[in-house]
Amino acid sequence: MGGEEEIVRIARRLDKMVAKKSADGAMDLLKELKGMPMTLDLLQSTRIGMSVNALRKQSTDEEVIALAKSLIKSWKKLLDASEEKSEEKKKNLSLPTSSSKDTGNSKDQSSNKRQEPPKTPTTPKITTFPPAPVTCDAVRNKCREMLTTALQADDDYVAIGADCEHIAAQIEECIYQDIKNTDMKYKNRVRSRISNLKDSKNPELKKNVLCGAITPEQIAVMTSEEMASNELKEIRKAMTKEAIREHQMAKTGGTQTDLFTCGKCKKKNCTYTQVQTRSSDEPMTTFVVCNECGNRWKFC
Repeated sequence: MGGEEEIVRIARRLDKMVAKKSADGAMDLLKELKGMPMTLDLLQSTRIGMSVNALRKQSTDEEVIALAKSLIKSWKKLLDASEEKSEEKKKNLSLPTSSSKDTGNSKDQSSNKRQEPPKTPTTPKITTFPPAPVTCDAVRNKCREMLTTALQADDDYVAIGADCEHIAAQIEECIYQDIKNTDMKYKNRVRSRISNLKDSKNPELKKNVLCGAITPEQIAVMTSEEMASNELKEIRKAMTKEAIREHQMAKTGGTQTDLFTCGKCKKKNCTYTQVQTRSSDEPMTTFVVCNECGNRWKFC
């Protein structure tokens, strides 16, 4: 437990350095990490890989960058080894167990039963989803490959300890189950996920998917607005407010009233004008504008 606490302490110090944009003392901390025994469990529980990767991206010191890359590379081997073990276990589970019939030995059968418990993985991933069904469709397999590449665009998946191929297969499966086809709608849905996951200005989306904060079911149906970065959301919000303000300033006259209810935002802060659009013996047309959301409507 002491080792885990020490790694968490180093991770916090590295995060502070990244926040202050100062790498003073980073080399000592990285050397300290290099001398510590690391396991996949520690990588997942402490998130130290994300802290080291963030420092690597920000630092301009070549020695710090080189050592950070070396650490991430060595930790990636832990992830690869874990994935290889899980693949071997899957293969063993899929092999026929008819050999016990040939031997007819009860001792062999009992020994097989004793060997079953270790089949459960000792280092579970953070994103523990059920396995996605295997598909022979070339289009679907290609989409899974492209989603995997998008998730592996940076070293975040190594730092988190996520199985990108597994998550990509889950995302593609959810998209396919929603659309039930591999037509243009399906392809456009996949392309939009790939584009947003690769967006260097929106790294939080990919991290949330890798960590499981955003599930494959959620990202499969998210809109472009929902996947957008916080910065882009704020820009869009400001542009909408500015458009409403300019629209309101462009109004010519009008009388403010609370007699009308906006059908869009349900508020009563409105301005109306009456214009004679038809013959003089016909009633005037009333034009109403909502001062809250800019919605317009008219009635006679």
